[in-house]
This record gives sequence, C-alpha cells and structure tokens, in this order.
Amino acid sequence: MNSPIPLTQLPQQNIFKNGDVFVLFGELFGRGYANGLVNEARSAGMTIVGITVGRREADGTLRPLNDEELAAGEANLGGKIINVPLMAGFDADSPAGTPTPTEMLSKLTLKTWTEDKLDWAHIEKCREVGVKRFTDSVAQVMTTLDGMIPDGRNVFFAHTMAGGIPKAKVFLAIANRIYKGRGDRFQSSDVLLQSDLGKLILQNFDEVSANTFQHLIDGSAAIRQRIEAKGGQVRYSAYGYHGTEVLIEDRYQWQTYSNYTQGYAKMRLERVAQAAWENGIKATVFNCPEIRTNSSDIFVGVELPLFSLLNALKKENGGAWAEAQWLACRDLLKSGEDLEVVMQRIADFYASDVMKGYSNFAAWPMANSPELAEIMIGSSDDITAMHKERSALITDLLSALVIEATGPLMFRESSAPTGPVLWLNHDLIARLLNQMHA
Repeated sequence: MNSPIPLTQLPQQNIFKNGDVFVLFGELFGRGYANGLVNEARSAGMTIVGITVGRREADGTLRPLNDEELAAGEANLGGKIINVPLMAGFDADSPAGTPTPTEMLSKLTLKTWTEDKLDWAHIEKCREVGVKRFTDSVAQVMTTLDGMIPDGRNVFFAHTMAGGIPKAKVFLAIANRIYKGRGDRFQSSDVLLQSDLGKLILQNFDEVSANTFQHLIDGSAAIRQRIEAKGGQVRYSAYGYHGTEVLIEDRYQWQTYSNYTQGYAKMRLERVAQAAWENGIKATVFNCPEIRTNSSDIFVGVELPLFSLLNALKKENGGAWAEAQWLACRDLLKSGEDLEVVMQRIADFYASDVMKGYSNFAAWPMANSPELAEIMIGSSDDITAMHKERSALITDLLSALVIEATGPLMFRESSAPTGPVLWLNHDLIARLLNQMHA
C-alpha cells in the first residue's frame, strides 16, 4: 500500500436493524474503541453476543469465566457471552511438560537480552499448540453461535483483538526505555526487533492482532453461507492503526506514532482483509486515529495528535458545540496555563525537522531515535504537567469524542463498505461530531 485510503464521505446506509445479530469477537474491557461500536449495535436494537478471552490461573491454566465474572461481563456488554476461552497468542502455550515462551523469556536478563538466543524449533511447537487451542475454541464458539442466529438476520462480526506482549519482567523494563525513555534512559526499538526477544514478540503480535481475524473469517464460514443463502448479509470489521491525517499547518497531513512495534501486525491485519475482500467477503479494517486507552498508555506521546482535533472541529464548520469543547479543555488546565500555548507546542512539534523525518508513509513503522524521544516524550510530559489533574486530561476528553465518532462511522460504512482498508481521519471525525451535536 503506497498511501492511505481515507473514507471521505459520511456513510448514509444502515442495513442493521432490530433483531439482527452483532458479534463482538473480543472481550469488552474498560475504555477503548470497541465501546463505540457496541453502542451503535445497541442503538440499532441488535442482539449482542460476545466472547471471553477467559482467565488464567496462577499455574497458567486457562479457564472460562466463573459465574460472577460472567454476570459482570454480560452486564457490561449488554448481551450474552459465549463462555469459551478465546485467549489469543501462544506466549503461555507449550507441549505438555515443556516450557512456554514466557517461561523461556524469564531466563533473559537486562545485561544479556540483546545477545540471548531462543530455541526456535521449540517456539514453533508452542505456536502450533496455541493456534490449535484457539482454532478449536473458535469452532466450539461458532457451533454455539450458529444456534443463536435465526435465518433472515444480518450479522455483524466486530474483531477487536490486539496486543500480545508476553508477561516477562525483562520486557517490561525494556519497554519502559523504548516507549518512555529519553536521554540516558533511551533504548533503540530497532535493537529490540533485531533480537530474538523482539522476533518472538512480533510473532505473537501477528497471532493476536492479525491471524485471529483470519480465524474468525474462516471459522464463521458455515454461518456466513447459511445467512447469505437465506437472504441475509454478513459483515466483518477490525480495528487497525497505520497513522492518521490530522491538521498540520491548516492542511490535513498524514502523521504517525513511531515506533509502533505492533505496526507490522496491523499491516498483516490489512492483508487479511484484502484477501477476504478478493474472495467476495465484506471484511474491512478501519485504521482509526490515536486515542488514549489502557493499552496505549505505554506509548508516551501517542496522544499528541489528539490536540489537532480541536482545530479540525473548528475547520469543519464547528459552531457553538465546537467552541464548547475548547472551553471544556481550557478548564482542565491549571490556573495560569493557556490552551493556546499547548496548541502552539503541538504545532511546533509537527513543524520540527525530527517529525518531518517521520512522515514517510512507505517506511512505516519506523524505528525510534533519541531525537524523536526527546521531542515527543518531552512534549507529552510537559503538556501533562500543565493539567490540574493527571487523571483528567484533555486527551481523555478528546479520546471519548473520537470513540463517539468512529462507532457510527464504522457501523454505517460496514453496511456498504467501499474497500477492505480505510482510514478514519480527523476531517471526517470532526465533520460527524459537528453534525451529531449541531
């Protein structure tokens, strides 16, 4: 892919109605993009069905939710959860009596991890065990799901699985240096990716973020064929990330967070959607803007593009409501701090030679650098310090707005999708928000 393919028009169609079925292929946790899509399904009166990733016991055993966990999960989702564990990835899997990849990583140290080697033949066996466990569980889930979907219904499968970082102490220390460190604490992301540790992590990212989408499409083939044979329609969506066009110098330009290690898996996710599309399956990856979530908070600076949404709200014919968002953001800053100063800091950030060097779409995802860490993490830290409370940031408010817009954009576009990979940029986000709140 040589350039982003943006969604340029607000989608108008909606094939989903009361009694149709919305399937969340991923557990609903806290704040995140999935909430926006679930809200749309609720509003349409769809029957909502979810899954669980299950829970791991102290000994590593994967189990279903207990009664209390299941009741809480279904109340949060607003629907039925099929209680078969669908934990993605293979970092905690292995042939019986042998170490898991996570256990193998426990032998790595901060002094030796760049040179430490892993047993790749054994890791491949672990991967095979993990994939079989997952696909067997998908088959079990789909058998149950098939009996929950009457003929004549439309079905929306929403894939939300992402991540895959092994719970290894050595990596947590390394990640803090890569994603949060500057100066003496800086660590090159390229060094990580060249190591055996990095190569294992990339494999697990692929299994969690991308290959699960393929397993969903393959595993639901019988349901899809039955529904379509009876006149219904089936759609698949997935959440991608591949940079976002935001207002820079009063022009929408592509920018990105670097280094986004999961970016390789996100591109693999795009290829899964493209292959499905070529086979007549309406599967679309929506590359969404940067927001703050529980999982993205490790990437210090990933939230900086959100500030540009304030300018986009004004540019896209924003009126009183857009101005109210500016006022709400001002109120989150300490007395004596100025929102215009924050916005100028963001403008300077994008105007810097460092950031211009990271504007090459074809080279994505690029490695980090000491210069990037200094300007990006420094800007993030300084702006955060200007707030009254670290628990109430401008980027929290703006993240909620992005989620509010991406939900209906993805939901409606999926009725008559225009392609397998689409970018949801700040122009369309702002346009829809202004329309919704006019």
